[in-house]
Amino acid sequence: MEVKKVAFLTAGGLAPCLSSSIGFLIDEYSKVAPNVEMIGYINGYMGLLKGDSIPVTDEVRKNALVLTKHGGSPIGNSRVKLTNVKDCVKRGLVKEGEDPLKVAADQLVKDGVSVLHTIGGDDTNTTAADLAAYLAQNNYPLIVVGLPKTIDNDVYPIKQSLGAWTAAEEGAKFFMNVVKENSANPRALTIHEVMGRNCGWLTYKTAQYYRKMLARTKFLPAFNLTRERQDVHAVYVPESKIDFKKEAARLNAIMDRCDSVNIFVSEGAGVADIIAEMKKRGEEVPVDAFGHPRLDKVNVGQYVAKRFGELLRAEKVQVFKSGYFARAAAPNKKDLKLIEKCARCAVACALAGVSGVVGPDEDAAAKIRACEFPRIKGGKPFNVRKGSFRKMLAEIGQPYPRKKRTVAK
Repeated sequence: MEVKKVAFLTAGGLAPCLSSSIGFLIDEYSKVAPNVEMIGYINGYMGLLKGDSIPVTDEVRKNALVLTKHGGSPIGNSRVKLTNVKDCVKRGLVKEGEDPLKVAADQLVKDGVSVLHTIGGDDTNTTAADLAAYLAQNNYPLIVVGLPKTIDNDVYPIKQSLGAWTAAEEGAKFFMNVVKENSANPRALTIHEVMGRNCGWLTYKTAQYYRKMLARTKFLPAFNLTRERQDVHAVYVPESKIDFKKEAARLNAIMDRCDSVNIFVSEGAGVADIIAEMKKRGEEVPVDAFGHPRLDKVNVGQYVAKRFGELLRAEKVQVFKSGYFARAAAPNKKDLKLIEKCARCAVACALAGVSGVVGPDEDAAAKIRACEFPRIKGGKPFNVRKGSFRKMLAEIGQPYPRKKRTVAK
């Protein structure tokens, strides 16, 4: 298949790889296929449905690598599911009776696009899979090549999602400052809520990076400046149940000794229990376009803070969310290397007519390749049996987590 025109779109939440991915894609096309025309759809699938795009000019080609130094997305994101017809109609993206998949496909044909590059997480790429399947079934002459963006690092079969390392590192930097708030009051309870709907990888990795930073920090115990007071005292992830009563006994001892307790918790930890309580109270649980419970309404951090605040007799309770700080960052060196390799492979796949989501395939010894769309799905859990996680829990004195609870959908 001859590639004459390429389009990019970024979708879902932000991650420290969107701008960089576009920069490397533009740079690679400019090197290996300089005659290929390029555009970017504004605000993800929303822009595609509306036919709203911006051209990649000669100036953009020349300075494409500037994009690798920035976070966010220069072309904008949105959360749109092409198979959720009702939501697309409600938002005015398609007319009543129209099929969003057909509208998107027709727009791509109208724009003369040969290859669509989607950069997003599991929802973005499962939507891309729906679009790719529709295109194939209806003989549209174009392909979709995705890149895996999610700071949750929870997409099958991608071993490492783009931007996740950076998000963990930035979350750790964030907590290095806010942890000092525990000196503002006696018996201070500090909750660090980390993003992660169904997967605890980011919470674990953020805690790990943070503790490595602490290990490089000098303290003055003789003047009450101790590492223990600033350490992580508990890590709670969606893959395990929080036993508030048992943990309260352990954490009370730390509170008595350190005059503070610091907890890292995934935004999706204990969601099933919280939703059950909300339903018992007759409260509605709002969902997004993909059918996921709105975590900003469930509010795990506040729930954990309230429960432990009472059990630990905390005088001050604070909840800090590092998500927006972390996900909008520019990628670190480790992520940049992975993003560049995946972007350049994505261009090679596109020019060869190979569709899929390009990333380290965990079923192929982490080789960077186009993972077939039917294999792409979200919700990959964090392995709580991971040695480094168990070691961290042992070091902070937290018991091995109990059996995983199913997260409510």
